[in-house]
Amino acid sequence: MAALTQKLARQIGVEDDELVNIYCGAILHDIGKIGIPDDILLKPGSLTDAELEVMKLHPQYAFDLLKPIEFLHQAMEIPYCHHEKWDGSGYPKGLIGDAIPYSARMFAVIDVFDALTSNRPYRKAWTKKKTYTYIREQKGKHFDPDIVDAFMRMQKA
Repeated sequence: MAALTQKLARQIGVEDDELVNIYCGAILHDIGKIGIPDDILLKPGSLTDAELEVMKLHPQYAFDLLKPIEFLHQAMEIPYCHHEKWDGSGYPKGLIGDAIPYSARMFAVIDVFDALTSNRPYRKAWTKKKTYTYIREQKGKHFDPDIVDAFMRMQKA
């Protein structure tokens, strides 16, 4: 996922000096899940509303864990904000549009692509075609429209 995020960043024109932060942030994106109980992380079925609220704490846990590590401050945008959504319906802060850090907006597309095309305890992997359709449908809702366009161009390259 980290390499694919860097590839997307290059596609968009992100400067080389920013790529290391994007790479580190992508690697650390779910580090906050160390604070989530295994019975929630590994649950084979759908999460209850209460379990989902616990799961939504992992970006804050990541922030709290990484904040003391000064050289990771720039990379923290991805672990903290990759569940924010373009339309403001994400978490942990409910950021909208350009208020979401650019690196987190890029990574969000990659994260969803990876999640949907991978088998999970609660569902089988989707095909790439179905996943691309979903990502296009979420343009302007979940995802930054410009980033979706760049992601789709990258997939054709």
